Amino acid sequence: MKILVLTAAEVRRAIRMQAAIDIMKEAFRDLSTGSAQAPLRSKISVNGSNGTILLMPAITNSNLAIKVVSVFGNNPSRALPLIHAIIMVLDTATGQPIALLEGGSITAIRTGAASGAATDILARKDANSVAIIGSGVQARTQLEAVCTVRNIKTVWIFSPNTKHAEYFASEMGGKDSIPQAINVVTSSMVAVQNADIICTATTSNTPVFDGADIKKGTHINAIGSFTPEMQEVDSETISKSLVVVDSRQSVLSESGDLIIPIEAGKVKEDHIHAELGEIISNKISGRTNPDQITYFKSCGVAVQDVAAAQIAVEEAKLLGLGTVVSL
Repeated sequence: MKILVLTAAEVRRAIRMQAAIDIMKEAFRDLSTGSAQAPLRSKISVNGSNGTILLMPAITNSNLAIKVVSVFGNNPSRALPLIHAIIMVLDTATGQPIALLEGGSITAIRTGAASGAATDILARKDANSVAIIGSGVQARTQLEAVCTVRNIKTVWIFSPNTKHAEYFASEMGGKDSIPQAINVVTSSMVAVQNADIICTATTSNTPVFDGADIKKGTHINAIGSFTPEMQEVDSETISKSLVVVDSRQSVLSESGDLIIPIEAGKVKEDHIHAELGEIISNKISGRTNPDQITYFKSCGVAVQDVAAAQIAVEEAKLLGLGTVVSL
């Protein structure tokens, strides 16, 4: 059995953000129309290590893959990535493994691309400023994706760790379509109060900004809050927003951003306006006026990984990337 192995660097070379955004739209459409299967991810808690193991399989018409993810909250303090992951791609006819990809890079790219897709569909067309809350790997692809679909002129970043935010600004400023100057600010209020787009990329259990500080017409991408106890966005913001999600099933089972206000009686389950795929397939409308606050909640679904892995493997073969190993 021969398997193509792709490193993180090779995955990043193989996947361009615009291509990732385009294929995320297809993946969300297929998920919402039922032509792709992605069961809820299985979770295992690692007691004493602030860690979670996630198992995420999915199949589309032409691709089959499974991702194994570890999310260990104490890792950043150890100078280690918050997330480690691997993705195994299998042949849909035989089930034989055909590729093994470093999954952290795929996770970051496809998560950013999901927010890029949501921003392209839900944010105002004239949106030109973004606030990033968080300064890790995920925050980087959030900014890259938003700047891919909108002409962003102003960027604010807030992180509880100012040094991390400053490094983020120096590393990301001027990259591709990202503005050269990125403003490091000392509070989330300063970051969000004038932002047209807000991206939250944290592991916080409590809201990372006050909804009273955001302006009309803001679009929010929230990618943290992947357990019922985690809440990046406050209940008041949820209640006044047009809520769009990657998967109703996933969000209602996993995300405190929705579970907490629902359990508190602030909103009902039907406050979720649509899945992003339903808007992409024109089943349901998106933003209807410029003053609406739109909120996209992404827990992450495995069809995203299948789609991103498809691009990575195809492009890697064209570019001569990767190592073929025999097992």
